[in-house]
Amino acid sequence: MVRRNKDSASNDDNERPMRRKPFRKSTNEEEESPAQVPTGDLQIRNKMVRQLLYAKLKRSKSKAKLKERKARQQSDEPKQEPQTIEKKRKRDETWVDENDQETLDDISNDELNNYFTRQPDAPEPKLLLTSQEGFPSSFTNKFLKEVARILPNTTYFQRRHHPIKRIIKKMNKLGYTDLVVVNEDHGKPSTLFISHLPEGPTMKFRLTSARLSKQLRSNRGKPCAKLTIRPEIILNNFNTRIGIRVGRLLAALFPHDPQYKARHLITFHNQRDFIFFRHHMYLFKNEKKVALQELGPRFTLKLKSIQRGTFDALYGEYEWTQKPKHKMDPERTKFVL
Repeated sequence: MVRRNKDSASNDDNERPMRRKPFRKSTNEEEESPAQVPTGDLQIRNKMVRQLLYAKLKRSKSKAKLKERKARQQSDEPKQEPQTIEKKRKRDETWVDENDQETLDDISNDELNNYFTRQPDAPEPKLLLTSQEGFPSSFTNKFLKEVARILPNTTYFQRRHHPIKRIIKKMNKLGYTDLVVVNEDHGKPSTLFISHLPEGPTMKFRLTSARLSKQLRSNRGKPCAKLTIRPEIILNNFNTRIGIRVGRLLAALFPHDPQYKARHLITFHNQRDFIFFRHHMYLFKNEKKVALQELGPRFTLKLKSIQRGTFDALYGEYEWTQKPKHKMDPERTKFVL
């Protein structure tokens, strides 16, 4: 049996930890006052308490912003326009005016001049759409078939193990004007190549945010139908020399003289060097009201390189390539397109 001295008992009482006070839930009056919420989260060791206090602080700030917004709406002050990066864009030396003679000379001498001037020897656009070497995934295969349905005069070819150079030689004999190749990464489309035949150019795009027509809310799960007419083409915000070159290549994928009977519309909208592809149809409700229904598919492109001539990965001459991140301009208000 162990005996304990009085001195040891007193030491044990001194070494006992102090009992913490229980956390008291605040009332509604305390929640509305942001001054009572402590901001020094580093002094609070309890994670649950920190989360509750942080949520209380966010609620108080959102309430204050809501009161300020309502006060601005009730007042007669003019509304301020939002300052976006697109509105702060700086015009550099590549920006093209409407009557720039140097740009007009370049356009009249490029590889797409026969198409836009409607020369008698210029063939009508005829496209071949294929994938990367091998067998594409299920999603990429469905995406390619939908793109082939909405592009007029387009044939979908399962590439498998055929090299690109052999495909281009065969296309020149059959009268094709453009080759479109879609590569994938982790089962989703990631890269898009467009090569204009027989003289080029060839452009490489990064492809993101690909969605099928069934995945669009406006289409209500309907599959993409075959487009049997010539759609109307809209190109927005292609203002630089490179932008005009990209826009001309995209426009050359479609034939002239759109048919307005079925009212289909395809848009390439450039914003901050991202090209958004959308496919809509006009819905005339009455003589004054018109709506747009998105049919799909939809995707986003970003230019990576421009190569002269047809596709040549080893010995191709590049007109423009995207710089690495450490060599790019740090200013966010300068754009290429």
